[in-house]
Amino acid sequence: MSIVSIPRNSFRNNKYMMNIRTFSTNGESVEVVPPLGDSVSSCIIKEWTKQPGDAVEMDEIVCVVETDKVTVDIRAPRAGVFVAPLGEEGQELEIGAQLYKLGEGTGNVSKSDEKPVEATSNSDNTETPPKVGAVTVEVVPSLGDSVTSAVIKDWTKQPGDNVEMDEVLCMAETDKVTSEIRAPRSGVFMEALCQDGDEIEIGAPLYKLGEGTGNIRKPAETPKATETPTQTPAPNKAPAQVTTNKPAATTPTPQNTPNNNDGDRSETRVKMTRMRSRIAQRLKESQNTAAMLTTFQEVDMSSIIDMRNQYKEQFEKVHKVKLGFMSAFVKASTAALQEVQAVNAVIDDATNEIIYRNYVDISVAVASPTGLVVPVLRNCEKMSFADVEKTISMFGQKAKDGSLAIEDMVGGTFTISNGGIFGSLFGTPIINPPQSAILGMHATKMRPVVVNGQVVAKPMMYLALTYDHRLIDGREAVTFLKSIQNKIEDPNRLLLEL
Repeated sequence: MSIVSIPRNSFRNNKYMMNIRTFSTNGESVEVVPPLGDSVSSCIIKEWTKQPGDAVEMDEIVCVVETDKVTVDIRAPRAGVFVAPLGEEGQELEIGAQLYKLGEGTGNVSKSDEKPVEATSNSDNTETPPKVGAVTVEVVPSLGDSVTSAVIKDWTKQPGDNVEMDEVLCMAETDKVTSEIRAPRSGVFMEALCQDGDEIEIGAPLYKLGEGTGNIRKPAETPKATETPTQTPAPNKAPAQVTTNKPAATTPTPQNTPNNNDGDRSETRVKMTRMRSRIAQRLKESQNTAAMLTTFQEVDMSSIIDMRNQYKEQFEKVHKVKLGFMSAFVKASTAALQEVQAVNAVIDDATNEIIYRNYVDISVAVASPTGLVVPVLRNCEKMSFADVEKTISMFGQKAKDGSLAIEDMVGGTFTISNGGIFGSLFGTPIINPPQSAILGMHATKMRPVVVNGQVVAKPMMYLALTYDHRLIDGREAVTFLKSIQNKIEDPNRLLLEL
C-alpha cells in the first residue's frame, strides 16, 4: 500500500508549510498505552517524537507521557513505520487505550524538491481557506462561586471562522450577571456544542477550537476593517457589536492604569503539570484526612560530623560512594521505627483496622526538575550505611535524568524530608499518605548551647516529626524523636543497637 501523507500542524509547532512525504507500509497494528504502574490509571500525552510516515526503530521513543508520579518514554515494540497518532498532545488517555498505529515496511522519504503544499492561489481576495490542526474542546468557565449554570446567547462565530485570542465568542447569562465568553487562544472556531438559549452547567463542553488559520475575510485590510462582513448584509449587526466591544475589553490595563511607568503588570498563565496537580491533590487529602500534629527536637550534630570527617575518605575508597548524613538518619529512623512500631503503622479506614508493618520502607524526598518525588528505600532494616548512600545517590541521579520509574516510588512506610539542603532552618512537614508520620531535617547551624554549665557553640539541627494523632499518641511521637536524637548524638548506639 502506498500512502501520501500531509503531517498535521500539531506535530511541527503550528507551522503550516507542509511538505509532501511518501512512505510504504504493509500490515498495521494499533499500539496501546502500556501499564505504567499499579496505581496509575491514566496519563497525558506530552510530546510526539514521530509524525506519520517516519521510520521507527525497535525500542525508539515514539512519544512521552506524563503521569501523576513520573514522565515516561513510550518506545516502539518493533521496527516499522509510524502511521498515525491516535491522541493529541495534552490529551489524557487511560491505560490500555489506543495510542498510535504502527505499520510494517520502510519509512518516508522527504521530497524536498517539490514545492510546499500551500493555498497560494487567493485570487478572489474574499477569504483564505481554513488550515486546522489540533482541536480542543473548551468548557464553560467558572462564573462565580455560587454560579452552577448559565444560558448561552449570541454566538458571534461560525464554523471555520478565524478567532483571535481574547475575542468574544458568545454571551453567558447567569442569575446574577451576563458575562462574555472569550477565546483562550487564537485559532479556528470549529463548532458550537450548544444552541442560543440552551442552559448548560459550569464546566460542560461549550465549543471546539482548532489550531491554525480560519476564514479571513479581506486579508489585505486592517484588523478593524476585517470585522465587517461583505457577503451577506443580515449578520452585519452581530459582528459590529463585537468590533465595538473588543478594543475596550482587550486593552483595559493601559487605559485604566494611572501611571504607565509602574513597570510590567502582565501575567503569565502556565497549565499545571500532571505531577504538580497530583502533588497538590495528595497534600490536601493528607490535611483533610489525618489529624496532624508536629513535635520538635534539636540534635547536636558534633559526633556525627566528627565521625564523617574521620572516615569519609576511607569510606569513599572502600564503597565507591561518598559518606553523607542521610545514611545516619535513615539508620537511626529505622531503629526507632522498630522500637516504636505505631509510627511505622497505618490506619485502614475501609476496614477500621491498624496495619503494623514488620519491615521498614523509607521514602526519601528528592527534588526533580518537574517537582518533588519520593523514591523508596526498601527493607532499610537490612541495609548498611553504604547500601543507603548508594541507593540514595542512584535515586538522585535518576531524578535529575527524569528516569525514575513508577516502581521506584510505590509504597513506603515512613518519609524523611531534608529541607536543610536548601537552607531551611525550621518547618512542619506534611504527611505523605497513606503513611502516618514524616521526619523533617533542617539546616545545621552553630548555636550557643549549655554543656556542663558552660555556654559553648555547637552545630545544632532542628528535627520535626509530623504524625497522625489518630494513631500515634504524643508519648510515642516524643519517644520516637528522642530515640533518633540519642542515636545521632552518639553513633555508637547504632552499632550496639541501643
